[in-house]
Amino acid sequence: MSADSGLSWNPLTDINQMWQLDSMVNAYRAGTIVAVLAAVVGWFMVLRRQTFAGHTVALAGFPGAAAAVFLGVSASWGYFGFCVGAGAVIAALARNGKGGVAEESALTGIVQSFTLACGMLFVALYKGFLNGVNSLLFGSFLGVTPGDIAVLAVVAVVVLAAMALIGRPLLFASVDPAVADARGVPTRALGVLFLVLLGATTAEVSQITGSLLVFALLVMPAATAQRITARPALSLILSVVFGLAVTWFGLGAAYFSPYPIGFWITTFAFGCYLLANVYGFVIRWRGTGRRHVVEVLGAS
Repeated sequence: MSADSGLSWNPLTDINQMWQLDSMVNAYRAGTIVAVLAAVVGWFMVLRRQTFAGHTVALAGFPGAAAAVFLGVSASWGYFGFCVGAGAVIAALARNGKGGVAEESALTGIVQSFTLACGMLFVALYKGFLNGVNSLLFGSFLGVTPGDIAVLAVVAVVVLAAMALIGRPLLFASVDPAVADARGVPTRALGVLFLVLLGATTAEVSQITGSLLVFALLVMPAATAQRITARPALSLILSVVFGLAVTWFGLGAAYFSPYPIGFWITTFAFGCYLLANVYGFVIRWRGTGRRHVVEVLGAS
């Protein structure tokens, strides 16, 4: 946030003030890339009921970034290395079939505990790093460079291209894995590949929202969209729309306030989810009311 930033009565003036700064332009570019990627991958994650695995993979970014700074390299290397690695470990060691879900949950908890312990170890080893813990955990939009944006864009294109290739069979395997497996769909391979792609996605999102608040973009827009409609294509589009909206508004709110971007993105995303639930309640209530009227008229 700039020293002279403050909201005026003219939104266009406020937007122009933000975008006069290269740092904010870079933040919006990076946020847009991250929001789209998180919405798409997060939609499948929610559908597959792998939010706990996603949370663990996201937390792995914290020790990864801490280790990278301790070793004197870019934190991005740590994010990608640990997040993708955690996803690969969970995917490789978990199994399908009877007891597979319970085993994956237990394995996910083990990986989560170990990664958090590693994070605190690296923080303790490099004491000068303590001042940056908050930005790793809760996110920061400051310091995004054109080079960072290029890396985010390349990773996003690769992940989205992979998701486009496996999207249809992955959807089938997510909705009815038993039938998909019986029809020859490689559900095991799809599950492994998806968790690796999820690791790359969480590594990107963590650099904007922080490791603890990745779920704001990975889960909430997707969960909101799936509460509104069960149609896959429309739900996926809505997930992207919600992700972009909360990211753009979150960046603006963070610029004009002293609070971190992770807080604002999470708050706006949670508000959208609450409104989606109210919308669903109203639709169900109206449907129940209509049926009741029809029943009364039919009885008379």
